[in-house]
Amino acid sequence: MSSSLEDPRLERHFRGHRDTVTSVDFSCTMKQIATGSKDSCLMIWNMKPRMRAYRFTGHKDAVMCVQFSPSGHLVASASRDKTVRLWVPSVKGESTVFRAHTGTVRSVCFSSDGQSLVTASDDKTVKVWAVHRQKFLFSLSQHINWVRCARFSPDSRLIISASDDKTIKIWDKTSRECTHSFYEHGGFVTCADFHPSGTCVAAASTDSGIKVWDIRSTKLLQHYQVHNAAVNGLSFHPSGNYLITASNDSTLKVLDLVEGRLLYTLHGHQGQATCVAFSRSGDFFASGGSDEQVMVWKTNFDVVDYEEVLRAQKSTRVVEGPSTSLDPHSDPVLHSSAPSHADPCLEAADHLDAHRHLLETKSRSRGQSLQVPPDSSHLPPSSSTRQPTDGGVSSALTNTLEHIVDQLNVLTQTVAILEQRLTLTEDKLKECIDNQQRISLELQPRD
Repeated sequence: MSSSLEDPRLERHFRGHRDTVTSVDFSCTMKQIATGSKDSCLMIWNMKPRMRAYRFTGHKDAVMCVQFSPSGHLVASASRDKTVRLWVPSVKGESTVFRAHTGTVRSVCFSSDGQSLVTASDDKTVKVWAVHRQKFLFSLSQHINWVRCARFSPDSRLIISASDDKTIKIWDKTSRECTHSFYEHGGFVTCADFHPSGTCVAAASTDSGIKVWDIRSTKLLQHYQVHNAAVNGLSFHPSGNYLITASNDSTLKVLDLVEGRLLYTLHGHQGQATCVAFSRSGDFFASGGSDEQVMVWKTNFDVVDYEEVLRAQKSTRVVEGPSTSLDPHSDPVLHSSAPSHADPCLEAADHLDAHRHLLETKSRSRGQSLQVPPDSSHLPPSSSTRQPTDGGVSSALTNTLEHIVDQLNVLTQTVAILEQRLTLTEDKLKECIDNQQRISLELQPRD
């Protein structure tokens, strides 16, 4: 199998939020993207060009997390106002609201069948709810500090939670018991999630580290120290081959989990990169930041590989036995709807100023076959400094040099644009100084 390595490409970016973007998620159809922000609003962006975005208001404080239901018919949002809302992502923007916690709700996540929600809060608890009528089911309360994140496993049998008590806990949904706690982070654990296989987990923290554990052997598989500041968000590629992270150092990092190394560093946000998520198919990923922007990127790398892996995963699931989940395309109906204010007049700003977004790549030989291992326990327990080991050195070196030359061309064009902008800025500054001097002369008292 050949591997076609192409750089991720910035496709679109959206402006409309009035404060830091805290969360981003794709609908299953890729037609919409939901984002939450500290401006207390939820926004639904339409991927179809020139379609207007919708701004939904209802929360009384910052929206900390948003997620589409598996069918895409609902969007859940968690807020600092201690509530969770369930929205219909249409022009009307109807929602139903329930008070979920006694503190800020940091995280909300649907189960794979769309019937349950798990929430995490500053009140140190994790709670599970039935989406139908928003009925409280049970609470998980062994954390001793804020819980920043909680996620269901792919089969919804387990829950992972990440906390400021520096632990990651794995819970059994049926027994409601904590089956294991990981204590190996040096800072607050900001985010965690299950690998698509369900056999391992990744977590990131304020100490800038990213760790991957096998949840069966409870052993550390990989540890990446690739960021220079706290890591705010992470997302697995659906194939399980890649992990993308967002950090306060303004960058996104794409990690190759099969080879155990850094693959890409993406520069786009002016300020902290606060959230990131792959689309359901893996073709795209989106990021948000303190610059109030939402950026949508085309994945591009290893297209053939992960499409075949996804097909293989589907066939494996059939062999292993029938799924215990309900129909993922049937969402419970909202029973109480409070109309909210939707703003369909907001235009999505599509700017493809690609030269402004520098992209750094780690050199990598082409023609490699990247396949997800049968289970994640085969992920190499190595750091991100591991080097590729395949043949065809001369051809690989030639391709790598060509790739570097292409990147240098991009950098050259970027520098040229920056020089033009600097010249314009200097001209404007000189004009302002001249105007100021003229005004000051006019204001001086005449003899």
